[in-house]
Amino acid sequence: MAIRVTLDRVLLDRRMSLTELGEKVGITLANLSILKTGKAKAIRFSTLEALCRELQCQPGDILVWDPDVASEPDYDDEAVPAPSATGKPGGAKAVAAE
Repeated sequence: MAIRVTLDRVLLDRRMSLTELGEKVGITLANLSILKTGKAKAIRFSTLEALCRELQCQPGDILVWDPDVASEPDYDDEAVPAPSATGKPGGAKAVAAE
């Protein structure tokens, strides 16, 4: 994906651990790890806002578009995701503030 997550660099600059950030924002370590490793397919604006508030940064400090990285086509863009067992739409995993 051409969007890279640079959360590790921002955390290093702030001398903050992933665990500490999770406690401040109210996000599990597992969800932050998914985001940090670039495995998340989406992020809620409320989560991005909480991260920026605690890290005192802009969204562009955490998310970077890298034009040199080939993006795989997302064929699910046209499909409506099926509801999950909770009744919420399925599809891509989103990292959400808990």
